[in-house]
Amino acid sequence: MQEQLEAFLQLVGGIPVEMIYLLVGVGAAVENLFPPVPSDVVVVAGGMLADRGILRSELVFLVAWVSNLLLALGVYLAARRFGGGIFSTRWGRWLLRPAQLERMSLFYEDYGALTILVSRFFPVFRVLVPAFAGISRLGFWRTAVPLAAASAAWYAVLVAGGILASRNIPRIVGALTAVNTTAGTVALLVAVGLAWLWVRSRRHDEEPD
Repeated sequence: MQEQLEAFLQLVGGIPVEMIYLLVGVGAAVENLFPPVPSDVVVVAGGMLADRGILRSELVFLVAWVSNLLLALGVYLAARRFGGGIFSTRWGRWLLRPAQLERMSLFYEDYGALTILVSRFFPVFRVLVPAFAGISRLGFWRTAVPLAAASAAWYAVLVAGGILASRNIPRIVGALTAVNTTAGTVALLVAVGLAWLWVRSRRHDEEPD
């Protein structure tokens, strides 16, 4: 990650400030469609550039937050509009059967807001959870409010971390790597648990009454 930060700082050294803000916004938004995009690195680098007087920290935060939130809500709305049709197809029914979709909808009805709030801090799940909220037809504000709050908290931490790390890149990179590694491990364990529940629920649906 240190190499990515250094490369990004060198990349933006000779381009207009407006383009740097655009890179921050695009990086934060595209993460909702393509999780491998290193959006966190881009936002941290934006905080570092703010500390060096090239950018404004409040604008780095605002651009990253709004861009990420708008596309996440776009994913939610698209899933809400078209998700039902997708899961009515043969492949969709194989992935999630009607009974599984019903259980997921009941889960989101009870715990959807909390799930969205927590998932923002875990890789991959931050992408999937808004989509499944849409498929489960969770209400717009019950989706948007926790999504906005979690994204705001996350990007505030990243920008602040970039500012603090401006003169000490290795330390902040180590800390951020440790956080992402821990979050990734937890996310993997949760994914294994969800896969087990998915298989178990399918077997349960196949059992005769």
